[in-house]
Amino acid sequence: MSRVGRKPVAIPKGVSIKVNDGQVVVKGPKGELKRVVPGGVTIAVQGQAATFAREGNAPDMRAKHGLMRALVNNMVIGVTQGFTRELEINGVGYKCEVKGSNVNLALGYSHPIDYPLPAGVTCKVEKNKITLTGIDKESVGLAAAKLRSFRVPDPYKQKGIKYADEIIRKKVGKTGAA
Repeated sequence: MSRVGRKPVAIPKGVSIKVNDGQVVVKGPKGELKRVVPGGVTIAVQGQAATFAREGNAPDMRAKHGLMRALVNNMVIGVTQGFTRELEINGVGYKCEVKGSNVNLALGYSHPIDYPLPAGVTCKVEKNKITLTGIDKESVGLAAAKLRSFRVPDPYKQKGIKYADEIIRKKVGKTGAA
């Protein structure tokens, strides 16, 4: 059996997990998340733990087994603690501001970039730091990756949008004519 899929997911107080009609619903103090359960994987909630089982031993079934356990664990963490992702903007004249549910970026292009945030994701900007928060790990991560893709960090000048914990190794430029 899968090592990840075998581990039960602990259910903290204030969180409920319900499985019905091929869908798992996790409710907690921060909100509610839903996800479709793939065929061949079953979820059983017993007391303060959820266990996962699979029908067969095919490679794709084993992969779905471990994946579903990890997704439900992330859902439980999301509805209790939430997820955050921090980005840094480096570059002269690069700016970011939040207007409602849109993020407006000035990144040295001839036009400003307006990015509508996905549902359930909030953004906060302080100087050159962008903080994305939400209960769905997938949507927070996708929003952070999309913002980063508007100006990927340059290894020569160290300019662009990078993750706060990302380290960009500086490359040496051309040395000129020999």
